[in-house]
Amino acid sequence: MTVPQLILAAGTVQATPLLDRLAPARAAGFAGISIFAADLEAVAADGIGLPEVRSRIADSGLFVTEVEIVGNWLPGMPAKDNPAWLTALLDRSTGERLTDLAEAIGARGITVAELQGITCDTSAAAEAFARLCETADSAGLHVALEFVPTGGVPDLATAWDIVRAADRANGGLLVDSWHLFRSGSDLAQLASLPAGAIKSIQICDAPAMAEADLDREMVRGRLLPGEGELDLAGFLAAVRATGTAAPWSVEIFSDDLAREPIDIVARRCAAAATQLLGERYDG
Repeated sequence: MTVPQLILAAGTVQATPLLDRLAPARAAGFAGISIFAADLEAVAADGIGLPEVRSRIADSGLFVTEVEIVGNWLPGMPAKDNPAWLTALLDRSTGERLTDLAEAIGARGITVAELQGITCDTSAAAEAFARLCETADSAGLHVALEFVPTGGVPDLATAWDIVRAADRANGGLLVDSWHLFRSGSDLAQLASLPAGAIKSIQICDAPAMAEADLDREMVRGRLLPGEGELDLAGFLAAVRATGTAAPWSVEIFSDDLAREPIDIVARRCAAAATQLLGERYDG
């Protein structure tokens, strides 16, 4: 079996400036990283252009799996009263803009999720997702749809219905272990997906009992693989049953982890992923 590539997700190290993540990620054994659009805005504010960012990433021996995250793609009015800064960020995070950013830095794809509580029927959502895929395909990028239990695409079944109805070769799913278990999605359905359905995988852990405030736990209270009680062995088996070759990202939004130095965070994440997956990663 081919060993998939291991990715250090932007959400795990968002407290560290983008270019300061590169050397620690590579030293820990990661092959690539994901990047938030906001990371690139911060770099631009420091006067560093996208060509230099792309060069610095390549020189570090890493690649960019995805630029995250298109958040304003569904038609309709937001149901959530988000902070002004988040609303502004989501408004800027269009499919066209993230496609341009991803192409400029040599990323492989972009991600999309619904974070504002907008819901619409499968047909309308599939049309919107198909348009994103067509825009991204012009730049040779994939589009990975992430279901979020507190959003308008709340579970695996809903996300897969949208992806299937859109029927675009470069469109698929981003499957996140926290989202899967906190949404009550079915491991058997995950295992039944065709290999091409999964474009990206994210892993973390959590306590068996969810917090009352799922939004808070999602962005502040996740755990390293092996530190919680999620059925990550079952998740791993289900993903592998699909035959996907998608990379595995370690995504741990954690206040505790954010207080640690970046080199320690990268090493701890790589070690936890290696133990879970039972494979050695050396990029």
